[in-house]
Amino acid sequence: MTDNVLITIACGTDNPNRATRGLFLAAVAQRQGKNVTVFLLDEGVYLARKGAAAPLQAATGDSADDSLAHLQAHNVPILVCTPCAKSRFIAQEDLADSCRMATAGELIDIACDAACISL
Repeated sequence: MTDNVLITIACGTDNPNRATRGLFLAAVAQRQGKNVTVFLLDEGVYLARKGAAAPLQAATGDSADDSLAHLQAHNVPILVCTPCAKSRFIAQEDLADSCRMATAGELIDIACDAACISL
């Protein structure tokens, strides 16, 4: 069993429940001592924009912003698909702290050595 957890999130403001749930699961895994990486792709890249997670909540009342803040405070890497972001006119300087652009190759490398959850 690995202690590496990769959570990919392909939805964002278009599906606040699933997007929030992905960030929440990443925070839970980090609290359990797992080595967590979050990879945002497709509509999920919007979550990386400064302030974009603030209004998002799951049906349970969990806050995307609270989970994102926890991940940032614990230096959890939040990787943003470069072509997905660029096609949505999102640049590195638009991203929140601890978020950075990344490639599909990085995603594959991380996934090959991690338990993966995809939302």
